Amino acid sequence: MTLATYINDLLYRYDCVIVPDFGGFVTNKIGAKVNNFTHTFSAPTKQITFNNLLKHNDGLLANYIASAENISFEKASTAISLSVIKWQNELQSKAVEIENLGVLSLNEEKQIVFEPNTTVNYLTESFGLTTVESSAITRYKQQVKPLAPVLVKEEKKKIPAFIKYAATAAILLTLGFSAINGYQQKQQKEVLANQEKALQKKIQSATFVISNPLPTINLNVAKEKEVSKPYHIIAGAFQFAENAEKKVKQLKANGFDAKIIGVNKWGLTQVSFNSYASRNEATNNLYKIQDTVSKDAWLLIKK
Repeated sequence: MTLATYINDLLYRYDCVIVPDFGGFVTNKIGAKVNNFTHTFSAPTKQITFNNLLKHNDGLLANYIASAENISFEKASTAISLSVIKWQNELQSKAVEIENLGVLSLNEEKQIVFEPNTTVNYLTESFGLTTVESSAITRYKQQVKPLAPVLVKEEKKKIPAFIKYAATAAILLTLGFSAINGYQQKQQKEVLANQEKALQKKIQSATFVISNPLPTINLNVAKEKEVSKPYHIIAGAFQFAENAEKKVKQLKANGFDAKIIGVNKWGLTQVSFNSYASRNEATNNLYKIQDTVSKDAWLLIKK
């Protein structure tokens, strides 16, 4: 089993894939780019980074491997652990190349350094799009000769008298029409105001009478106060809801008050062993479950 194959598959659908006890591969969406020096256009893509602090097992990778290989969740988790041990041993002496993802290596401070492979685009929206190169466009500046100055003689023209009188008459007619329009608008406003006052008087004087009204019914509803239980001990997260329901039945058969508590941000259905109102009680039971049932159990707080 090649672990890199399953990580690659999940990065097309999710923004983060965590390898338990090793680190998480996180994607960031980058828009299309134009390189003015090489004259190339690049499609939108997902940039991959590595975060060695994301080591907690969220169940995404193990569930996907279990579904693809038709094996149990426990066997898938064991296979992941073996691959992680192999990577950690190889990193002590050389760089580790993960197929299509990039190269992992250790710096002087023994911290993991990741160099991503930029040839693979995990953004499904850009499927089939490649880098396009365009030839450079040469622009020529056209020289414009200045026009020779033209001398124009200004002549004083006399305006005929009848044009002056016509302009004066037009101005007087415009003012007259404006005054008439203003008077008409004022009358219309007064009519509308009187109609509005009359309508308000009718509404105020109107009386609504309901004959044979229904009797009043008093209902006493008793509310059951639900105790909030925000502390959940997680047994696993499943990609398929039917697997989560099977896990709930299995845990209930073993005496746990198991239930499905919702779907996380990666689309996985989470199942809890038990839920508690007290943090101390939840922590004590978590230690017991990790010692006796599952060391991968962890505490989720939902408020």
